Amino acid sequence: MSARRTSAIRLVGLLAAALWWGSLSATAFWVVPGLFRHLPTPALAGNMAGQLFSAQNAVAAACGLALLGVFWSFERDARIKSTWVALFLVVIGLSFAAISEWVVAPHILARDNLPLWHGLGSLLYLGQWLCALGTLVALGRPGWQSPNA
Repeated sequence: MSARRTSAIRLVGLLAAALWWGSLSATAFWVVPGLFRHLPTPALAGNMAGQLFSAQNAVAAACGLALLGVFWSFERDARIKSTWVALFLVVIGLSFAAISEWVVAPHILARDNLPLWHGLGSLLYLGQWLCALGTLVALGRPGWQSPNA
């Protein structure tokens, strides 16, 4: 693979990881708290937050699929430990997003045992945030895509 193509693919991976982690961070630490401060009722803020978290799961899926494509674009013998770590973190993070979207969110919307499901959703979001951060750190290391880089 040419050095130019390798650099371009690496940049795509870093941008996808940065977008994933950054969007999770902005949503949880800035946007959603702002909803609860500025909207007239907690119920209205909660409904809007639920829609934002659903959109965030779509962003996570897009970034995760882009990262999987990046990982598999390198030859098998060129993959090194930090790439495998990042791949593992992406798969786990995407699993957390899927569980949040298709298992937890319907229970929250139905207001079914809200403290339990909201707590579980928060833990899954934190887990996804940590996976995205770990992916970004792993891909930010020099030479992650090739032992010869």
